[in-house]
Amino acid sequence: ILKSHLKENNVVLTICNFPLLGNGNFLEPPHKPDGKFSESLLLPDEMINPHPRFLTLASNIRERRGAKVAINVPLFRDANTARPFVNPTVPYDRELFPGDSEAKDGAAQPDHIYMDAMGFGMGCCCLQITLQTPNVDQARRLYDQLATVGAVLMSLSAATPIFRGYLADTDCRWYVLSAAADDRTPEERGEQPLARDRFVIPKPRYGTIDSFLGANDGHFRAEYNDLELVYDRDIFQHLVARGVDELMARHIAHLFIRDPLVVFEELMDQDDAVSADHFENIQSTNWQNVRFKPPPPNSPIGWRVEFRPLEVQLTDFENAAFAVFVVLLSRALLTFSDINLYVPITKMDINMDRANRRDAVLRERFYFRRSDGDCVGGGRLAQMTANEIVNGSAHFVGLVPIVQMYLDQNDVDPEVRQRLDTYIAFIRGRADGSIMTVAAWIRKFVQNHPAYKRDSVVSSEINYDLIVALDDISSGRRAAPELFGEGHAARP
Repeated sequence: ILKSHLKENNVVLTICNFPLLGNGNFLEPPHKPDGKFSESLLLPDEMINPHPRFLTLASNIRERRGAKVAINVPLFRDANTARPFVNPTVPYDRELFPGDSEAKDGAAQPDHIYMDAMGFGMGCCCLQITLQTPNVDQARRLYDQLATVGAVLMSLSAATPIFRGYLADTDCRWYVLSAAADDRTPEERGEQPLARDRFVIPKPRYGTIDSFLGANDGHFRAEYNDLELVYDRDIFQHLVARGVDELMARHIAHLFIRDPLVVFEELMDQDDAVSADHFENIQSTNWQNVRFKPPPPNSPIGWRVEFRPLEVQLTDFENAAFAVFVVLLSRALLTFSDINLYVPITKMDINMDRANRRDAVLRERFYFRRSDGDCVGGGRLAQMTANEIVNGSAHFVGLVPIVQMYLDQNDVDPEVRQRLDTYIAFIRGRADGSIMTVAAWIRKFVQNHPAYKRDSVVSSEINYDLIVALDDISSGRRAAPELFGEGHAARP
């Protein structure tokens, strides 16, 4: 459908970000980065969706923070990369807006790729999956258990090794999004004593969850919530007094330590008994690795959990494989109530940090719960590779075997099962390294390009050839078994 509306020589790609976003004349026709909403040194306002929500969002994050956002991605240092690297494409001496001096005053860090606007985060694409559950208890279980596997699955989906025309020493978009939406004031960031603001807030509003909800399955223990939770005490007491349990009350009260970022005047006056708009305004701008979604009032929509860490993939086949695997895993987690994947929140945060790193799926180890050969009960915490967690080892049965056990217990049509097994084999291959991540493929393409000078720079020439190659793969014109596994086409 999309392609039927494109002009000749236009292509649409499901990639995480455009590699030259914010680098020179990356738009056609070109526009100067001099817009009043983002005030960016690098991005023009013309690239922002003209709907008032998005322009206002970019402006309000900057105004609330009291400065432009400061995104610094570690640069991949190749043999000929300048040392130290001071980004030559940043116009440090521009004096159009008051915040223009921030880059040269320290916001732009050496040996990093600097970005200064929300558009760099919201210019990234991802694969988000919303799962419905029959009741609140199962939604709480799914929320907690999926949160612990988010980092590992994100490392399998890694697809973002380039920002602003430079190779990064990371493979994912997660912390770019986190920094791009960081509207915390200096007081909230702990850089100044609290005077006007109410809380010191350890994380941006885009990040990992800060507490588990606890499910009625006997597995949750209070020590798993080992991060000191910042929450609004008045809201907490209000909820508890009306019968909400303390874990859920803290979760909701934690959401409301944030201000709303965009409020439409015509929606200010709402009857909260029949509309959830005021709640959703806060809820929808707490962007976390999983999101707990209560049913709206007077709606047939049930309890839902949104799984958010996955990077969007190049082809329909890859995106279908990840989506199907997460759905099957969620059903297995609800079917096998003896599965316990809890790790402390602080360990989950460490896992997300490691999952962002270059080639994390092969090089990093993640804190995960040992089951010592089965998927039942207690277990001890260990550091495991993505392969051990996904495919199993002596210490953990594996996410793929759990999914296969679920399928074996259900009467699945043979043709459907064959397709599901194809997707599962792809996930297995990503974890064991026999199938490359999109990020690894892109990085290899750049480093093997004849115009690459081993200086970390992705030139317009390299970028053009990369985009053509990605389009050829996604359209099925170029075989790429290293991305899908032998015998699998680009299309599902």
